[in-house]
Amino acid sequence: MKANIFNIQKFSVHDGPGIRTTVFFKGCPLRCAWCHNPESQNSGFEILYSEDKCTLCGSCVKECKNKAIEIIGNKLFTNLDKCTFKGDCVITCVNGAREIAGKEYTVDEVVKEVLKDRVFYKNSGGGATLSGGEPLIHVDFIEELLKRLKEENIHTAVDTCGAVAFNILERTAKYTDLFLYDIKLMDEEKHIFYTGVSNKLIIENLIKLSEIHKDINIRIPLIEGINADVSNIIEIIKLMEKTNTKKVNLLPYHSIAIHKYKKLGLEYQSDKMSRPSEEKLNYFKGLFQEKGFLVKIGG
Repeated sequence: MKANIFNIQKFSVHDGPGIRTTVFFKGCPLRCAWCHNPESQNSGFEILYSEDKCTLCGSCVKECKNKAIEIIGNKLFTNLDKCTFKGDCVITCVNGAREIAGKEYTVDEVVKEVLKDRVFYKNSGGGATLSGGEPLIHVDFIEELLKRLKEENIHTAVDTCGAVAFNILERTAKYTDLFLYDIKLMDEEKHIFYTGVSNKLIIENLIKLSEIHKDINIRIPLIEGINADVSNIIEIIKLMEKTNTKKVNLLPYHSIAIHKYKKLGLEYQSDKMSRPSEEKLNYFKGLFQEKGFLVKIGG
């Protein structure tokens, strides 16, 4: 059993308590306009190409056995239908202009990586966080991985968008110490427009999950012009009052992923998105605190 993982990030401090190892899985049912891991959306392998680093030396063209790469004029093109993602072109590129997003791991291999930092978890109260993309689309792999980590007494967290069948959440809840649960937009039409899917299942799952799991941390990405408005916050508060959740993280928008979109050849409408002001963030924080919620700005 294998899963496609695009990053195993050590010494993470924003994905749960303490020092953590965050495992990022490829594949996600959402297509959020502000996604800061666009290489996580597709479940398959991808090529990230930095045009500004490329000198068109042609070494990758010569190395590619499947003739998937060619130079036309002053541009380099990759035919992904021919690419086998073996990585020979990455190795031969002396300028570091090419990367492969995604590597298949077994459960044993992931556990081995996580356990390398066991001492840091013990001293900081940290552990392992499974993120993405949406890790729960790999439910068989995730369930086994969580089970193995709990056998090693590692604190486990799952970062989820909630857009999966509820039985998947049930299967993994028994091995998960903390759920990091994303709530983005309460207006369904806006949710569909900005993420590509309805929010009905996400909302239903949160309510049901809170009935069987005691530790859920709501995470709200806040993007000016999309969801950083009082009406959305009030509706999220009303939703949380229907659950047993008490902890909230307000995550202000950042644009550090712009370069990833360029490498993937994707359009990113950063001109339509911005970070809310500190005044607004603190106002939102106050609205939650008035209702008795524990709120933190940031991860």
